[in-house]
Amino acid sequence: MIRQCSREDFETIYAIINDAAEAYKGVIPGDRFKEPYMSSQELQHEIDEGVIFWGYEVVGQLIGVMGIQNVKDVTLIRHAYVRTINRGQGIGGQMLAFLTQQTTRPILIGTWADATWAISFYQKHGFQLVSSEEKKRFLNKYWSVPERQVETSVVLSNKKLVVTNESP
Repeated sequence: MIRQCSREDFETIYAIINDAAEAYKGVIPGDRFKEPYMSSQELQHEIDEGVIFWGYEVVGQLIGVMGIQNVKDVTLIRHAYVRTINRGQGIGGQMLAFLTQQTTRPILIGTWADATWAISFYQKHGFQLVSSEEKKRFLNKYWSVPERQVETSVVLSNKKLVVTNESP
């Protein structure tokens, strides 16, 4: 079952993100990985900035989370993670399909350029990599990330996205 997460789910969301983010260790640039991958303060900041987390629950236990955030004229999919022991069961795909139905706006997803499995996952679900120029523009317009993260990330969009030449 997919359900919106509540304040009571905070510690579980935190645990799922940091468990699943272990996959990045030794893959993404070393200066971008830290332990824990996301601190509880960072998670609270994301929620305070409007990220709404949804969870995939089985027998009363959350095993996957995915955030959605409306920013300006787009919707961002944020922090999509499934517990390591529950990967490969279609949970991420079900959550992504559910969240894409929650908006009529263009959807953007940012991930690490070296996380090839994540890029493949999103492409399998109909998202397309944007050009390097669009990536930079989108990351600067819709996210608050350091320049180093802009350098080491990619952005994918769904087919609803209409690319314009406006500046950020």
